[in-house]
Amino acid sequence: MSFSDMPVDVGPVYEGERIRGNQMYVELGGPKIDKKFELVRVNPKVEDGKVTIHGPDLKDMEQGSRHPIGIFVEVAGKELEEDLEAVFERRIHEFCNFVNGIMHLNQRYTNWMRVSIQAFEKGLNSLQQLGTILIRLFKAELPIIEKAQVTFYTDAKEIEEPHAMAMNVYNARDERARGLHDEDVDMYYGCVLCQSFAPTHACCITPDRTSLCGSINWFDARAAAKVDPKGPLFEVPPGECLNEEAGEFAGVNEMIKKRSLGEIERIYLYSGMEFPHTSCGCFEAIDFYIPEINGHGIIDRNHEGTAINGLPFSAMANQTGGGKQMAGFNGISIQYIGSPKYQQYDGGIETIVWMGKGLKDRVADLIPADLVDKIATEEDVQDINGLQAWLEENKHPIIETDGYKAAIGGEEEEEEEYEGEGAMVPMGTQSFMIPGAGGAGGFKVILKNCKIHAESVIIKKLDTKPRRKK
Repeated sequence: MSFSDMPVDVGPVYEGERIRGNQMYVELGGPKIDKKFELVRVNPKVEDGKVTIHGPDLKDMEQGSRHPIGIFVEVAGKELEEDLEAVFERRIHEFCNFVNGIMHLNQRYTNWMRVSIQAFEKGLNSLQQLGTILIRLFKAELPIIEKAQVTFYTDAKEIEEPHAMAMNVYNARDERARGLHDEDVDMYYGCVLCQSFAPTHACCITPDRTSLCGSINWFDARAAAKVDPKGPLFEVPPGECLNEEAGEFAGVNEMIKKRSLGEIERIYLYSGMEFPHTSCGCFEAIDFYIPEINGHGIIDRNHEGTAINGLPFSAMANQTGGGKQMAGFNGISIQYIGSPKYQQYDGGIETIVWMGKGLKDRVADLIPADLVDKIATEEDVQDINGLQAWLEENKHPIIETDGYKAAIGGEEEEEEEYEGEGAMVPMGTQSFMIPGAGGAGGFKVILKNCKIHAESVIIKKLDTKPRRKK
């Protein structure tokens, strides 16, 4: 496989390349564009090597402009099956990032691309070139694919019909996956497609936990691991269950320790507060803790403005992603919201007290009927104080929990004080925590070779565990 006829280099060395706003020639898709998608379908009638563009090509776009983007890849091969479509689809992210001068983020209906000024000036001025690169990579990296063709949509009207078709395909895949649960299977799966952006992250995909990007469910992962056992999707024997309610498994811990190079040693699949699953950067939504209520909110990529905690999605994404294990900020797929295992160790679905309006409307059918109208949105409340009153007025079940009552001031925090004149912390290495806004996150400050004198020392016991529903 050669790309010598292309104006820019192509290879995995360019994965993780970032293109900032002042470096981009054009932006395709992303949060400011309404309709975008990427889809792969098996079609035995494809015309190998064909690339079609509906709408303006790169060379027809003004520098600094934004456009819709639909990427429709059709593949053929004697051994191909429908279960592999979503897996091939996720490789669009990887293969686009192989191209020097292209940055690709997210997936499905949230895909986002930028082409750099430098690449455009070198001659990367047509989606015909990108389509040809994708076809060559699909056939070379996945030999099971014998033929491929690519269609791009960059016009707002032209993209409407294929976008609706893609949404129907996504919904059908998700509906199929909802009928299977973790206890029904004896094999889980891992995915490391995002490690170029999040080196310590590895997705654990189970029937109840679709990949954080939302594009690979358990059936998709099983098919991919079967076809390419040494590829980025692989089997993860769950092994001994160490904590059923939290979803801790010896085999999953072993996998994450190995794949994170020892950085992460254990994860709870069903918790966003204790040993939470790591997050990549392509997650569909963020589950965030609201300490003032001892509840949780959910914001998705399409939400405009800020969440109830005063932060936009972008700010929370920076706190959440990159492979960090961040209690209180958990990247999730939208399908996970409807899972019976949804953060069950933290109290489950009944801990959700706020959602973005667009997301809530979309997942209303996945939420218990007696709860859905008790979850606030930005149309109902604008701040934390308003949220408390709204929850009580609408009788959200969280208001009956001990954790909620303690959070709003029903319990005094105990503190022990030890005083001594000229109290001194011995010289050495000391560390302490500075909490972040709202009590979540923060910084650990380490003082090396220090000697501290103080009139008194107050030792306060901090409860590092989340207040779970009782």
